[in-house]
Amino acid sequence: TCILGKQQMIGKNIKKFRKIKGLTQEALARKARIPYTTLAKLESSVVKRPSVQVVSKIARALGVSIERLIK
Repeated sequence: TCILGKQQMIGKNIKKFRKIKGLTQEALARKARIPYTTLAKLESSVVKRPSVQVVSKIARALGVSIERLIK
């Protein structure tokens, strides 16, 4: 399922919120319980259409809404 119109924004937003929280990619991946490689690919826009589950886990780990990540 794709919930994203602006796929390229999600990686930038994840990175932005991750840095605000002072987390490394590894720390965020652990906290969100997703593979580190998935997070790295998302942030570098290799993965452009992450699943709703992955986006939801990342949003929860960052303490932000899914809407804030995909805008």
